Amino acid sequence: MGDFIIKIICNDKKGLIYTISDVLLKNSLNIEKNNEYVDLENGKFFYRAEVKGDVKKEELREQLISLLPKESLDVKVLKKRKKDIIIMATKEAHALGDILIKHYSNELEANILAVISNHNDLKELVDKFNIPYFYISHQGLSRIEHEKRILKVLEKYQFDYIILAKYMRILSSNFVSHFKEQIINIHHSFLPAFIGANPYKQAFQRGVKIIGATAHFVNDNLDEGPIIAQDVIYIDHTYSWREMQKAGRNVESKVLAQAINLVFNDRIFVNSNKTIIF
Repeated sequence: MGDFIIKIICNDKKGLIYTISDVLLKNSLNIEKNNEYVDLENGKFFYRAEVKGDVKKEELREQLISLLPKESLDVKVLKKRKKDIIIMATKEAHALGDILIKHYSNELEANILAVISNHNDLKELVDKFNIPYFYISHQGLSRIEHEKRILKVLEKYQFDYIILAKYMRILSSNFVSHFKEQIINIHHSFLPAFIGANPYKQAFQRGVKIIGATAHFVNDNLDEGPIIAQDVIYIDHTYSWREMQKAGRNVESKVLAQAINLVFNDRIFVNSNKTIIF
């Protein structure tokens, strides 16, 4: 007996729920939870189900594929399991520390395989959790050469996701291309506002009354990948940009935690540059 997650994207047509449910019934699978959504503008159908039973994943997948519309079809049958992750960070400890504590407390649906940083500041923190720490300095290196050294470390591991826990360097298109929809970033603003460097300074100069954080998948466009989670806190005219930065750390950690929990539980579909979350 096993727990599985089924994720389906295909062109919409009548009877899809019946067709899918019939296949699951014939395989003696019990549906414990299911959600569906139709993107009416593009005619796309999205389906996610949590099922329990004994089944061969590939056989079930092939059965579903044979009965569903072929155009835009994507069928995944996933065994429920903890994900394997690599964390990348720079100097700030709050986002990384929150993930490490959740991992230590067994609240994280993931195994942390390693932490990679372009500074050595966080090594002492990571060492307390007995997790490998790789310090790969960017000093004196081109972006391409620095990323080659990171890729060499990543080649040692089999992982599902890279989590950028306040990793304060822009990743090249070449690097990102290796890991489509596998890199999750926390950006310290309520995107699409204040893209790029120093968003708190930008917010201060604009006189905003709220500041926020956004977790998103990383793509070729800076801070423009599909958004997973967002939140805000209220501020006022008395805040300096450094006070904004300090106040924003809690919301950054909270939003990143929400996002990775959704990702690790296979609750996200990427639809163009947006996400559908069940």
